[in-house]
Amino acid sequence: MATDNPGQATFLELFFDLVYVFALTRISARAFEDLAVDEGTAHGWSAVTGGGKTLLLLLGLWSVWQGTAWVTSRYDPRHAGVQSIIITALVASMVMGVAIPRAFTATGLMFASAYVIAQVSRPLILLVALGPHRYRRLKLRMTIVFAATGVLWITGALLPTNPKVVLWTAALSVEYLAARFGWPVPGLGRSTISRWDIAGEHLADRYQQFFLVALGETILVAGLAYSTGPYAEGHPAAFALALATSILLWRIYIQRAGQILGEAVGKARHPANIGRSAADTHLVMVVGLTAVAIGYELVISHPMEHPPVAWLAMVIGGPVLFLAGRARFEFEVFGRVSPSRWIAVLVLLAATPLLVHAAALVASTTAVVVLAAVAVTDARRAHGRPPEAAAPPF
Repeated sequence: MATDNPGQATFLELFFDLVYVFALTRISARAFEDLAVDEGTAHGWSAVTGGGKTLLLLLGLWSVWQGTAWVTSRYDPRHAGVQSIIITALVASMVMGVAIPRAFTATGLMFASAYVIAQVSRPLILLVALGPHRYRRLKLRMTIVFAATGVLWITGALLPTNPKVVLWTAALSVEYLAARFGWPVPGLGRSTISRWDIAGEHLADRYQQFFLVALGETILVAGLAYSTGPYAEGHPAAFALALATSILLWRIYIQRAGQILGEAVGKARHPANIGRSAADTHLVMVVGLTAVAIGYELVISHPMEHPPVAWLAMVIGGPVLFLAGRARFEFEVFGRVSPSRWIAVLVLLAATPLLVHAAALVASTTAVVVLAAVAVTDARRAHGRPPEAAAPPF
């Protein structure tokens, strides 16, 4: 059942990814409703709490996707047991996506139940399918952890909003920490992640594909927001800036590091370590892209309004998060970071206090100009030079 470098993703894995196009649009729609209240104004603590709850749901979706991606990169994705894991995760992710808009009210149990089923079934199926295998104890520990946190998820789903948020946050925190420290369980020990066997090319391919899913979601949100009209002053410009931003984000991502992640994983002393680190950086970039998509909808809907701080957290904060994650990504592949990344982040942050007093369209324009400068700098640095080889520090 162990994978023998499966290479590119299977059709079933790509089908699984398509569910996340829908799920991410539900995340963006939920955040937009929290921010665009009272004709485009979002105030203080409600925007913060709404954003935090939406982030919690996004992290839950990411956890299901990432766990499934790691399974197909460690075991043969053509095996019937692994395919059953993918299909279960696919159905669960679709249910979670449907439940997202009212996950903290009417559909909390739907979201939590789908999440727990996806997380518990994955190691449980592997525990049965692996038979006598050196990773059986790891799957047992994972099953125990997810079963324990599953109690928090289901219990939280039955409670009012505030205790629900507390229990779901605690459950996610335990799961992320357990994964970080090798799934420790008293009496059963823990694993050393650096010793895990993975198919680096396949895992890199999966992260790249999810980034494209998130990028595609930004284009979908921009198109849906613009197609509803009205086509008045500022709306065409806001739509054009949204498309330009998506293109620039794609260009910055693929500029060398995004193309050779698989090569970097293959060259790493501990492939599983760079795989785990790449998971974190791609999560940061995906959160950034999700914020960018929310910013598209806000600006396209209200291009000439002065943006509240919560809006700027999306329009400017989205690119900032993406660039921060992309800087870390560059370090993972090359062991260095281009100064243009941090300079761009500082410029965007410095401009934010001024953008509160300008139209939302000006904030989008600022983001596009800064991202274009990064893309041009990358192109000039690479022009006339041989392609840079991967040199991971791990």
